[in-house]
Amino acid sequence: MAHPKRRQSKTRRDKRRTHYKAEVPTIAVCNVTGEAHLWHRAYWHEDKLYYKGKVLLDKSATT
Repeated sequence: MAHPKRRQSKTRRDKRRTHYKAEVPTIAVCNVTGEAHLWHRAYWHEDKLYYKGKVLLDKSATT
């Protein structure tokens, strides 16, 4: 099994890993509310918590 002859520095390792986070987050638009939100995230709209077009929590009903 091959082994590296010299250890790679932390700087070189970190430079290589920076590119994974460079993408812009994807924005989705809900078909039910028309609200723009991040993919795979729940979001609030008019005191209701939505995820995949369904209401998870309703603040107005609890108070």
